[in-house]
Formats: sequence, structure tokens, C-alpha cells
Amino acid sequence: MSFNGTSITNIPLCFETDLFHALTSTRSILCMLLNIFFGSLSVVTVCGNLLVIISITYFKQLHTPTNSLVLSLAVADLLVGVLVFPLTIKFSTSSCYYHYNLFCRVRASFDVSLCTSSILNLCCISIDRYHAVCQPLTYRTKINDHVIVTMILVSWSVAVLIGISLLIAGLHQKICVKPCLTFVVVANIMGLLFAFYLPMIVMLCIYLKILLVAQKQARSIQNTTCQILKSRATVSKMERKATKTLAIVMGVFLMCWFPYFLCTTIRAFSKVTVPDVWVEALGWIALSNSTINPFIYAFFYSWFRSAFRMIISGKIIQGDFTNSKLL
Repeated sequence: MSFNGTSITNIPLCFETDLFHALTSTRSILCMLLNIFFGSLSVVTVCGNLLVIISITYFKQLHTPTNSLVLSLAVADLLVGVLVFPLTIKFSTSSCYYHYNLFCRVRASFDVSLCTSSILNLCCISIDRYHAVCQPLTYRTKINDHVIVTMILVSWSVAVLIGISLLIAGLHQKICVKPCLTFVVVANIMGLLFAFYLPMIVMLCIYLKILLVAQKQARSIQNTTCQILKSRATVSKMERKATKTLAIVMGVFLMCWFPYFLCTTIRAFSKVTVPDVWVEALGWIALSNSTINPFIYAFFYSWFRSAFRMIISGKIIQGDFTNSKLL
């Protein structure tokens, strides 16, 4: 049956075609908007952490053991912006990557390595803060340049090792026989344990100890009028402020990453199905931590704000300001 030469059976087909083009067009616009948003996030991450890196390396006032660890953390966050963000943008806007191919494994390896490096650097920072606040008299002897370099090297070595192990385990996952599957499970357990859960427990215990000691110091300061102790109290107050700021950095890190690692753990060791969209969303929340850290430094540290202003204004190009007194 036809109407004006057009078959009625063709009308639904034309409607479906138009609907398909409309959906395709909508998805293209959505992908473009996501690319713009995530690309901007990547640029902000790179620029923010680059400011931290330049500040610490250029200004001699910032050449401290704690800031060396902060520098290592900023390098990890910078690499997240340079490497992980672009790969994740490609993954998030391309449905063809939902199967776990080589691209996904390489992306996951970078992701886990840099995340592990970040949390291990934060763990080292917590150890540094523990000695600065709880054992101030022996801090300079125990936390010296050699110890800091060792901490940084161990953090990055363990992070790279875990990332490579994850990549190797993923490459053999589909062709595994029973003994190999055991290796994959063990690799997943060890990766999650050493990359997140164990350092998280260590950091929480250390900062709890620091909090108790800081409260005890505050009470002793209130009960004394000695000028020498007041001078020491000023130094102790500065150390506690630095500890508080770095504890906030750690807290933000845990808030960003804990949901993602919890979701990963559930997917790896239970039969609960978590939609890929939720995993992607949690992954982006986790990655945004690398964007947030420089803003925390700028908000809480006056000397970082001064350094940032001098770098952004181009003042450091006009002369030698390495010995400048930052506020």
C-alpha cells in the first residue's frame, strides 16, 4: 500500500534513521563538551603543579626536606595531567575502548603508578611531619637530604613496580590457566594493598599521633610564661600549621581516591556489577585530586602565594630572585 508513491513501510525506517542521526549528533556534541572540559582540567593541572615545581626549585627559602617531598608529589600530579588525563579523555569519549584492550591496560598502568607514587609521597610527608612535630630536637639529624632522597626513590620505584606488575597481569589475564589466574588475583591483592590501603592506614595512624602530640604541646604552652619556651612555641606553631595543611592535602587525596579504590576492590573480588559510567565518574573524581593540590598550597601557604605571583608576573625572568624573602 502506498500514499503519493511512498510506501508506508518506509516511514518507520526514515523515522529511525532521523532518530539515529539525532542521537549521533547529540553524542558528538556531548563528546566535544567533555573533551573541552577534561582538556581544560588537564591544562589547569599541568599549570598549577608546574607553578609548585618552579617555586620549590627556584626559591632557596623553599629548599626544605618537606618541600622536597611536596616537589616529588607535584611531579606525580604533573605527569597525571600530561599522561593520564589525555589517555582518560580518549577512553571516556570512545565507547570502543570499553573492552579491556592494550590501550586500557597501558592507561591503567600509568594511572596506578602515578596514584601510588602520590600516596607513597604523602606517606613520606606524614613521616616527615611526625618527626618535625613529635621529635623536633632530633628532626634535623633524622630527616636529612640523604633520607629524603631515599624516600623519594623508594616511593617512585615501588609505584613503577606496581604499575608494571598490573600491566603484565592484565596482558596474561585472558589467556590464563589456573596457576596464572592465581598470580593475577595475588597481583591485584598486593597492588591494592601496597598502593592504597596500607599507606592509608599508616598515614591515618601517624596524623592521629601528631594530633595528640600537638594538643599536648598546646596545653603545655598555655601553662608556661618562659620566653624561651614561647620562642619554641612559635616554631612549634609553624610546624603544626604546616602539618595541618599537609594533613588537609592527605584528607583531600583520600576523599578523591577512596571511592574509586573501594569500587575497584568490589569489582575485583565480588560478583557485584558496577556500571562502567560510575567507574569512569569515580575515576575522574580521583584524578581531579592532582588539580586540587596546588590550590591548597596557594590557599594555606603565604610563601607559595608570593612565589606564584612572582612567577606568573614574570618577575623571576627580569633578575635573580632566588634569595628573595617570601612572606
